[in-house]
Amino acid sequence: MTAVADTVVDTLWYTRCPVPTASGLAHSLGWLGESAADAGVGLGVLQDAGPELAPRHFDHQLLGLIREGGNVPALAARAEGSPTRLIGLTWIDEAQAVLVAPDSPVSGPGDLAGLRIAVPAWAQDRARSFPRAMALHGFASALRLGGLTLADVRPVEVEVERNPQVRTDATSGRRITTWGVDALLAGDVDAIYVKGARAQEVAREHGLRIAVDLDATESKRLRVNNGTPRPITVHADLLETRPDLVVGFLAQTLRAADWAADNLDEVRAVLARETFSGAAGVEAAYGDSFHRGLHPTLSEERLDLLDIQKQFLYTHGFLAADFDLGTWVAPEPLQQARALLAADAKVGS
Repeated sequence: MTAVADTVVDTLWYTRCPVPTASGLAHSLGWLGESAADAGVGLGVLQDAGPELAPRHFDHQLLGLIREGGNVPALAARAEGSPTRLIGLTWIDEAQAVLVAPDSPVSGPGDLAGLRIAVPAWAQDRARSFPRAMALHGFASALRLGGLTLADVRPVEVEVERNPQVRTDATSGRRITTWGVDALLAGDVDAIYVKGARAQEVAREHGLRIAVDLDATESKRLRVNNGTPRPITVHADLLETRPDLVVGFLAQTLRAADWAADNLDEVRAVLARETFSGAAGVEAAYGDSFHRGLHPTLSEERLDLLDIQKQFLYTHGFLAADFDLGTWVAPEPLQQARALLAADAKVGS
């Protein structure tokens, strides 16, 4: 850690991805802001800040930052020496699938052999290359279901956007989408990996077929990817200098997870905004029970699943170095947040 004993934290920074999270709900409900104000600091949301802070979502080099988002950037940042600690893990299945064209003969994982699969090109660094990591791991899991490996398919690099909106490439004039839909429709590839609410809508809009539904597999191991499990990380110096802010953040996150369990319609309304999707997309991607499982934990199972992801990323070049997952974990803030909520509940009863 850096020497920040004399640093005054005046802003608690928060950054997240557009997916179901209890911390995102806590922010939408105003609870994160209230907690920060009670602690004498402001709340800053990285997505609402200027472009100069946008890279911090990926490298975590911002004092005062708590991040709940995909594990590829979090693991990549840690592997490159970013001063972070892991304080929670969530698990929400989010409609992972391999899609093929409407007229494709592929009907299951065993039919993937020999296909051209869309693999997003490398970005400017490892952390921002998470679309590539997602596709590779998604395809590896689908192939495993059919007794195959990545050696049995032909990767084709495609340009994709991380933002769910569609844009046009200035050079080629071709439309670029997040998941390589255009490459599939043009016949440049035979299969693409997709996930999430907007992906479900895109599939329906173009009549694409699901060749492999990864969410239908019983094994969580085969559903491990960028968002499963999803880490909550904190700048280590914030945890050292203002642990009360971290505990307060987690307490409001747990409180929002409790609230979500009884308010499915309200949760879906928030997600429709956060995922750039409609209600139908949210329902198709996340089902009707996800809102009961938003609580972060540091269970042995979730840590083991994250370790599977870490090893996959290291093997395929997405981590600068390997590291011991156990040394990254800081269990005390979550334990203290649970105790704080329990004490509040006892006082209110």
